[in-house]
Amino acid sequence: MTARVYGNEEFLIGERPVGPRHPCYVIAEAGSNHNRHLPTALRLIEVAAEAGADAVKFQTYTAEGLYSRRTPEIGYLKTQGLLEDSESVWDLIKRVEMPWEWHAQLARHAAEHHITFFSTPFEEGAVDVLEDVGVPAYKLASYEINHLPLIERVARTGKPMLISTGMASLGDIERALDTAAAAGARDLLLMHCAVNYPPRFADLNLRAITTMRSAFQIPIGWSDHTAGHTADVAAVTLGACAVEKHFTLSRDQAGPDHPFALEPHELAAMVVAIRETEDALGSSVKRVTEAESDLFRLGRRSIVAARDIPAGEELTRADLAIKRPGFGIPVDALEQVVGRHVARDVVSDQVLEWDDLVR
Repeated sequence: MTARVYGNEEFLIGERPVGPRHPCYVIAEAGSNHNRHLPTALRLIEVAAEAGADAVKFQTYTAEGLYSRRTPEIGYLKTQGLLEDSESVWDLIKRVEMPWEWHAQLARHAAEHHITFFSTPFEEGAVDVLEDVGVPAYKLASYEINHLPLIERVARTGKPMLISTGMASLGDIERALDTAAAAGARDLLLMHCAVNYPPRFADLNLRAITTMRSAFQIPIGWSDHTAGHTADVAAVTLGACAVEKHFTLSRDQAGPDHPFALEPHELAAMVVAIRETEDALGSSVKRVTEAESDLFRLGRRSIVAARDIPAGEELTRADLAIKRPGFGIPVDALEQVVGRHVARDVVSDQVLEWDDLVR
């Protein structure tokens, strides 16, 4: 693979910096969980904002632009009962596609709730719609990594591109990045992804996050379809700069993206877990922290008198005990203390200091 610089180490989505030195960018993925019901879509935006996500994202497509009417049945849709009687994949997508005239209202509602709005375009016409409402970034789905005309169209906007990489080889990713870079994209982020709904944990291969970071030298994120948020926390520990997670108002609703999505309280818990994980990762420097300083002084051990010892007496090992607190003569100086004399009377359990001793 040709070594090259594909983009910036960090960039802005709106006013929010994204990259390895910044908090993980959390995208609440509404997907098709609006059920073609505008009040539900608006409520999803509010839930994402209440949960503390950085962005709420929808999907912009039409059945006509996405699937051939001759597409064979997709296994998981059938086994999970997501297709209605005699319904084709094309029919399902037509049933759940979001009306394009909603976009302006959704974008305004997101702005009113101080959360970034954007959407995944699945066809070139969708980019025009999203440009009209002024989205600050684009997310491309794993399925579109070989849709080079769409990648080129998005890249020409000059806006940040988040590209999912489920089902993709490093060669597929390189081709997509080459296409984006040639069309002018400079702010690029790859999102590791395991495509299944939901995938098995054994199929996630989260260590690929570090592989992709090494291979492409741009920020790497994680797009997740698992239940719960275990994988999202793990991805953050491996350096994921962004996490995308599907959410819904209720998993009891009908539709292809509801069964593996988080409910509102779970989305909020995921954001908390990610932020706590970032705090916990802290610094790579091993040192006594400020928070440990009091217990460092009181909880570690030092040398104390094992009995009352009169002034001038020479100390033996039996005269000395190793106890807390730790602000006296350190334990590693024990051999230097044995054989010295006490300068003044010392009482049992007294923490010894160097000025208590003479040679």
